[in-house]
Amino acid sequence: MRLRYTEWDPERHGSQKPLFEELFDLFEELLEHTAGDAEEALRWLRQLDEEYDLTEGSDQSIEDFIEELKKRGYLTENEEDGTVEITAKAERSLRRSALEEIFSELRKHGQGDHQTPHTGQGDERLPETRDWTFGDDISRLDATGTLSNSFRRSGLGDDWNLSEDDFQVHQTDHHATMATVLMIDLSHSMVLYGEDRITPARRVAMGLAELITSKYPKDTLDIVAFGNDAWEIEMEDLPYLDVGPYHTNTRAGLRRARGILHRRNNRNKQIFMITDGKPSCHIEDGQMYRNPYGLDPKIVNKVLDEGVICRRQNITITTFMIARDPGLQDFVRKLTEVNRGRAYYAELDDLGSFLFEDYVRNRRKHMR
Repeated sequence: MRLRYTEWDPERHGSQKPLFEELFDLFEELLEHTAGDAEEALRWLRQLDEEYDLTEGSDQSIEDFIEELKKRGYLTENEEDGTVEITAKAERSLRRSALEEIFSELRKHGQGDHQTPHTGQGDERLPETRDWTFGDDISRLDATGTLSNSFRRSGLGDDWNLSEDDFQVHQTDHHATMATVLMIDLSHSMVLYGEDRITPARRVAMGLAELITSKYPKDTLDIVAFGNDAWEIEMEDLPYLDVGPYHTNTRAGLRRARGILHRRNNRNKQIFMITDGKPSCHIEDGQMYRNPYGLDPKIVNKVLDEGVICRRQNITITTFMIARDPGLQDFVRKLTEVNRGRAYYAELDDLGSFLFEDYVRNRRKHMR
């Protein structure tokens, strides 16, 4: 291999991101905290610029950045009231950013503290190829196709180089598929006591959706939100997911998830449940029975019954508990025991690592 040395060019090779990319990263972070409210995120961005002069040393302003977002298709104006909203392109970018952030944490922390003795059977590589996407296994790289793309684009001269768009990978034939329902608690306790728990849960949901659609396209992911009742969430709705003045109807969430998985034509089925609160209500004869003050045996037993039904239908429940209350942990242990499932007591900043490792590992176990 020939090496070509050139003089260092700080503008071309420096580590500092272009101003647009830095501001865009900040804008996406603000969107996560505002549940996809572009108007509020832009207000916060303007306030930060006033206080910290984010565009110092540049001939661009925050208003120029906002106009650039519109030109690149990340923002659109509402014709009725003139407000701005994020587009489908921005929603996809949020999911991709969430995936990249969680995988960077996985690489940083290694394999985590919950390894398994099981090994998985690799996918069968096919002769057909496709464009490389984030998360693809590098062992499936099509070297010939990648180099051919590069030569067609940059030629064979001194300026030859590789770019991300050149990479090709071999398609694979999955030996098994996985149907997953992700349950997210939207009860009011997810934002109580000054701790934002819904933003990490929302980020994990976006990242998991992007992982499955990009790396495991034959798998399915459905999202169920639960509060006083339970309802399904489309992937496009994930950035806007927010808490409400709800109690916690865990039973309704499990029943809705079980119904979805019953319709899925997959042998391998699982439920991931992210929650921080105790079950505090359920619907009985069309009426809500609630008790927010303690682990009411009447409510708890209904949830445990659902855990047993899921076990009989070969549906594993994995609970990601983001609370440390001993009584609540005891309830989770009981649910895990009757379902023969799994439970993790995860910190907010580790939630994505726990969930992603468990998804990929459990998928491999079913593929043996």
